[in-house]
Amino acid sequence: MAASAPLNVVILAAGKGTRMRSARPKVLHEAAGLPLLAWVIRAAQGLKPEHLHLVVGPETETDAAQGTLPGQDAVTSWSVQAERKGTGHAVAQAKDALQGATGYTLVLYADTPLVTTQALAELVADTLADGADLALSTFETGQPAGYGRVILDAEGRPSAIVEERDATAEQRALTLCNGGLMLVRNAVLFDLLGQLRADNAAGELYMTDVVALAREAGLKTRAAELEQALLAGVNSRADLAAVEAQLQQRLRAAVMEAGVTLIAPETVTLCHDTVIGADTVVEPNVFFGPGVSIGTGCRLRAGSYFEGASVGEGVIIGPMARLREGSQLDQGVKVGNFVEIKKAHLAAGAKAPHLTYVGDAKVGERANLGAGTITCNYDGVNKHQTTIGPGAFIGSNAALVAPVSIGAGAIVGACSTVTEDVADDAIITTRAPARLKAGAAERYRNRLRQLKARRENGGG
Repeated sequence: MAASAPLNVVILAAGKGTRMRSARPKVLHEAAGLPLLAWVIRAAQGLKPEHLHLVVGPETETDAAQGTLPGQDAVTSWSVQAERKGTGHAVAQAKDALQGATGYTLVLYADTPLVTTQALAELVADTLADGADLALSTFETGQPAGYGRVILDAEGRPSAIVEERDATAEQRALTLCNGGLMLVRNAVLFDLLGQLRADNAAGELYMTDVVALAREAGLKTRAAELEQALLAGVNSRADLAAVEAQLQQRLRAAVMEAGVTLIAPETVTLCHDTVIGADTVVEPNVFFGPGVSIGTGCRLRAGSYFEGASVGEGVIIGPMARLREGSQLDQGVKVGNFVEIKKAHLAAGAKAPHLTYVGDAKVGERANLGAGTITCNYDGVNKHQTTIGPGAFIGSNAALVAPVSIGAGAIVGACSTVTEDVADDAIITTRAPARLKAGAAERYRNRLRQLKARRENGGG
């Protein structure tokens, strides 16, 4: 047996997912911001297979044809399982694509996003070292209900897999269960699949029956025990939530190992691609959506929300701040509570301490945006740009009506509505002059009381 052999991968993604109660195909539901299918493709891609084949259902056939399925850029070929006749029938759909392939074919399921490249690589390596023709993933559990049971011979090698609905009482008592993943020498795979029969309670062609057929053919089988958690599948919304929890634990552990402080890790939600620099502190209840990069030495205060944002070093954000897509914060920026940033670039040292909306804007170095400042970027049809120069000071409750430019060092008075460009070092105020009427408040209240009494007396 050679120390290595070519590897092919077949990912089964044609399941209906009826228990999800969703119009959306099950494999496109997301965990940690990435569709289930994409998690499995990512794990398989790490093995660098010669062929990576995807079997889809009619619901995703159009997406596959257009190349728009998540992670499909790593897929070398795909096919459609038009009729759901079981897992064995699904794998057979890859026959044309892999007929001339050599080495081994690894069969994965698109609803098992917790499986890792490392675990798969070990399964492959151990199988090659053993010289087995077929290896199947197994796990031991004290609660085997619902799983297929693995029958071992006297040498501890699998001789069959029995689905629970077809098992005898004695077989149901077994605790070694089928983990679903299977590695088969490609030279025998499709011959074995051609021998499958649908003589079972479901009337389907089970991939699991390949094990017994392999033994009948005198082939060598192997049980590859994996952690049960790695093999968890998603069949319901509850399963999806459980998988999400496991992925979050992994992601949190990874960022903490990289030097990030999570004050209350269980309250922080990360995304599959979240990047956080060392010595950054993340306070409780912070949420990261896709496309977020945080620099070193930052402080992300409680209750803040990030998506599609890039943050430099030494930035302080929150509490209760929201950075939306296209937000870029340079070194030393401060964004305070109840501030929303969208498609805006805040240069080094800029400040938006609280209660501010900055959208479609460029904010210069050391500029200060007072409480209640908003960039009025939308006219009902188009979005427009606001530019605020370095060192500019925007007073509280100012409205900057885009397109507009505030010059370097300029000052915008509080409560001003700015609709025209402001030159460097200029001051602009647009609020009306104050009017003071001594003693007018009581006269005003008396007038209101008289009007109220007149209405109550029917005077209109």
